[in-house]
Amino acid sequence: MFTLTIDGHKKTFDKRIRLLDLIDDPEKRYFIALVNNRLRELHYIIDYDAEVKFLDTTHAEAIFAYEASLRFLMAKAFKNIYPDFKFKFNHSISRSIFCHILNLDTQADMQAILDNLDQEMQRLIAEDLPIERMEMTKDEAISFYEKHGYDDKIEIIRYRPEDTVHFYKSGSYINYMYALMVPSCGYLKDYKLRQYPPGFLIQYPRAEKGGNIPPFEDDPIYSRVLRQANRWTERIDAETIARMNRHAESDSVAEFVQMNESKHNQMLSEIGQIVQNNSDDIRLIAIAGPSSSGKTTFSTRLRVELMTRGLKPVMISLDDYYLDRDKIEPNEAGEIDLEHINTLDIDLFNRNMLDLIQGKEVDIPTFDFMTKTRSGYKKLKITEDNPIIIEGIHALNEQLTALIPQHQKFKIFISPQVQINIDLHNPISITNLRLLRRIVRDKKFRNAPASKTIGMWPSVRRGEFRWIYPHQEEADYVFNSGHAYELCVMKKHALSTLMEIPRDSEHFITANRLIKFLKYFKDIDDAHVPNNSLLREFIGGSCFDL
Repeated sequence: MFTLTIDGHKKTFDKRIRLLDLIDDPEKRYFIALVNNRLRELHYIIDYDAEVKFLDTTHAEAIFAYEASLRFLMAKAFKNIYPDFKFKFNHSISRSIFCHILNLDTQADMQAILDNLDQEMQRLIAEDLPIERMEMTKDEAISFYEKHGYDDKIEIIRYRPEDTVHFYKSGSYINYMYALMVPSCGYLKDYKLRQYPPGFLIQYPRAEKGGNIPPFEDDPIYSRVLRQANRWTERIDAETIARMNRHAESDSVAEFVQMNESKHNQMLSEIGQIVQNNSDDIRLIAIAGPSSSGKTTFSTRLRVELMTRGLKPVMISLDDYYLDRDKIEPNEAGEIDLEHINTLDIDLFNRNMLDLIQGKEVDIPTFDFMTKTRSGYKKLKITEDNPIIIEGIHALNEQLTALIPQHQKFKIFISPQVQINIDLHNPISITNLRLLRRIVRDKKFRNAPASKTIGMWPSVRRGEFRWIYPHQEEADYVFNSGHAYELCVMKKHALSTLMEIPRDSEHFITANRLIKFLKYFKDIDDAHVPNNSLLREFIGGSCFDL
């Protein structure tokens, strides 16, 4: 006998039972379950006391399973109707997945291909075959992949520390998506396919949108950066973990690291040249990006770059323009949202920047974070060779600099856009990379455990979607702050703090998901990382901290 508490209701059973059989779900709304705070697929059989909670698309972990299962379904559709196509999935714009058919004839009719894929996916959804988990030894998995020509999957299997490999089977189709899966193809009814040359987008439900598919929003600037990032990893032969690992294991690892660092140097030089060529116009350089993008180190390095060109940049902190805490209006929940743009003295900032640019002496405020009040002012006057640098989540928001003419502003969006896959069918989330950066930095510099950082992350993400991403397309330049090699460096820093999270913690699920893909990376010693690298902002040892 065992007792299950299902959404607060206790039920007693005398024989083992599948999670799927515990619920009446004809609409197929639930995709995975939490069992004693462990994620389980709905085919999981239970025979012990447990608390069970079923998750739908309003829960982020259910979305991870849904998205991976959707890629599985599309791969199966490709196999059925276009068996010779070789394709690659990447995370892309508008919170979607980008699919690039690698061996497609340039004269092919992409819309016809999409229509056929959609028709086949709908047929598979209607057929509703189960998606069942199976297990092979590593040798069996390699033989299977060799038989089917999946060379990219063979490469990564060799780095798997376990002796067995989990696969998923639906009918005769077998693949592995490095994630939990929904019970059957019939659960995957909600998606949209959209041409996006040179491939197409797969839109799917998002938890932050209440389980709905977000409206399509084209981001041509951001999309171009993603394409450039993808071409870069291909150029340096690091588009998958296995190929990245070959560099980590080689005698030329130092050269590989420096090649990546040189890419950042080139971009900084490019920005410096733009500012220098337009120094008569550009007076304010605004830098924004999501959490853990490396904004602090980037701002400092950009300042140094501009100094080499005879300019003398002045950095002004947006933090000093916080309003006194008692002057901030609470939100509808009666709480103070410190990320809201209205927490800043926007009018004063606008007037100060305009006056500085016009050559006037200005009283710049200073803010005391202990008293949460303005503590005084300091005099500042600049000349024509003193471009102003500001950095913060609202730096690209036009409200903040509305009085400054457009030609006098140069806006930079910074974010790590590393396009590395586990294999061709399994991209690595850029968001996970930033979360790992923040986990490592918070532990290194604040002695904060990973559980605290993970707990804050949903709030951080909500702030990014509200205040940062809507303005990224207004940027004059997008700086890709990612390094292809960085997860090989951060792995050892992240694993130690992630593994401190106990199984009964609400944050164990996220920690375990991060650990599962980190384990595939080979180590690169910190000594190879230059002391002025953006990566040093997270692992420590930056020359700018001295």
